[in-house]
Amino acid sequence: MPRSRRANPAPAPEERPAGPRVLKKYPNRRLYDTRTSSYITLAEVKHMVLDAEPFEVRDAKTGDDLTRSILLQIILEEETGGAPIFSSQMLSQLIRLYGHAMQGVMGAYLEKNLQTFVELQARMMEPAKSLYGAPAASAEAWTQWLQGQSPALMQNLMGVYVDQSKQLFAQMQEQLQKNSAGLFGAVPGFPPKHD
Repeated sequence: MPRSRRANPAPAPEERPAGPRVLKKYPNRRLYDTRTSSYITLAEVKHMVLDAEPFEVRDAKTGDDLTRSILLQIILEEETGGAPIFSSQMLSQLIRLYGHAMQGVMGAYLEKNLQTFVELQARMMEPAKSLYGAPAASAEAWTQWLQGQSPALMQNLMGVYVDQSKQLFAQMQEQLQKNSAGLFGAVPGFPPKHD
């Protein structure tokens, strides 16, 4: 039987074993951290995500990977509280991609585009952290820093993001053309000739 949350403190960073932290999900919906031998909350899992700590969630009975399910649950909680990222229209468009031929390509495109945006945000936040301190990732500090920047700097930074996004889109188009040629190459008249 797993011990209570207070029974065993988290090991010091130098004692932590290699590999992702394993969380077990029990039928009672509770999450058990095998590293600390304690139950944890979804809020604590969210902090692991924010700290970029690698982890995986496994069904305690079957061993199935439930990590995506838990991450989606965190997103749902974030979307229902505070200021949501996804509009109803955007969610509808995402749902329409499931089962569509573009699903795999679009998933990869969105993932790469989001990674580019996160990298841009990290570059933009470096000066803000030095001015406002470590917790500069707050929405207020971010807004304050953005308002203090010159339009030329902001245009330059957003230009970098747009250029990278264009490159990702061009790569996606190229991949689609290759896939289409592979799928329809034997069909007479494909690809269509352009005059």
